[in-house]
Amino acid sequence: MDKLKKFELMEKIVRELEDLKRSQQAVLEKIGKVEVDNIELGDSRLESVLPNIYQRTADNSDAITELLEAFAETTEEFKANNNVDQLRQQQQL
Repeated sequence: MDKLKKFELMEKIVRELEDLKRSQQAVLEKIGKVEVDNIELGDSRLESVLPNIYQRTADNSDAITELLEAFAETTEEFKANNNVDQLRQQQQL
């Protein structure tokens, strides 16, 4: 795989990780809404299970964020070390 294609794949993965992070945030919000709605309802099963689901999801979200930050940094370093902007210019010619 040439350097430009590798970089483009790395950028794609960064975008996918960003999307995954947003999805996890949306799941956390939905769990929170169900917990709030259950305050009125008072279902004991929801009350006992939802906090655990929320915590596991929050832990996953944190792991995704850490991975995204590290991989985005790796991607930027690859871009700088391999003159990706120059490679793109050459490709356009």
